[in-house]
Amino acid sequence: MKNTLTGICLLFILFLFTGNNIFAQQLVYTPINPNFGGSSFNGAWLMAEATAEKHFTASSASTYNPYSNPLDNFQSSLNSAILSQLSQKIISQVFGENALQQGHYQFGNYVVDINPGADGIHITILDNSSGSQTSVVVPFY
Repeated sequence: MKNTLTGICLLFILFLFTGNNIFAQQLVYTPINPNFGGSSFNGAWLMAEATAEKHFTASSASTYNPYSNPLDNFQSSLNSAILSQLSQKIISQVFGENALQQGHYQFGNYVVDINPGADGIHITILDNSSGSQTSVVVPFY
């Protein structure tokens, strides 16, 4: 009982001496983003923060184009299918029972040259439409 009475007396004395010096103010939220009413000087800082947090590049973005030509898509799909079957056939003939015959083959826009070499079978694929050329060496096992 004595402790509570002492505490109340101390609290009363504290209010007597500091009662006139206690002030308060209203807290007001100020947005940072200038789009929502914040300071227009924060725009450069926000742009720098967004650039620093950006983890992707344009090359890693999707290459989907909703306005592409369906015929171009079909031709690309057909070329991919031809190359896929060609690679499966070459691998099965190199590692299978029948040996791969050297020669000059043409599949649509592609010209394939197969020549044996000292380090393996040299396969050269030429795309007539674009002029690009790819060379692959399949080693002997």
